[in-house]
Amino acid sequence: MGIRIRPGTEADAKAVATLHTASWRTAYADIMPASYLDGALADEHQALWLTRLTAGHPEGNLFVAESGGDLAGFIYLALQPDGRVLIDNLHVQPMLKRVGIGGQLLRHGFDWAATEYPGRAVYLEVLQANTPAIAFYQRHGGRPGEPRTAHFPAGFEVTDLEITWP
Repeated sequence: MGIRIRPGTEADAKAVATLHTASWRTAYADIMPASYLDGALADEHQALWLTRLTAGHPEGNLFVAESGGDLAGFIYLALQPDGRVLIDNLHVQPMLKRVGIGGQLLRHGFDWAATEYPGRAVYLEVLQANTPAIAFYQRHGGRPGEPRTAHFPAGFEVTDLEITWP
């Protein structure tokens, strides 16, 4: 499968938001309330990506993976106030998982972070119950931290943990 990774643009907002929502609905079906996943989530993701990718909001960097001109996955990274680089999102089309796209996006993100912010740690936050994602990150050298409680504005809590790459 030929994958091309390129910088994301405002024109990608809708497709990225749709994939983001599909990924959450698949990965978090037994972790987050169905009322949230099937409710406001899609609208929240649409608003998030329109804001992130609109000119004048350069908080982070989006890279999209395409296969045959279609969105296969994406990664979004942002420098944080503590000087580390946060992988705020890494998602692959649910039907394209386990073919190497996530690994390619992760390596691309690491390369970008090393070039733009040399010597800075890269990290992400992952739900503790999302064991396939944790295993993926560990296979790629990530080190899990201690569990903690994540509070969602929709009124529920889940346990997450930080995974760090020095």
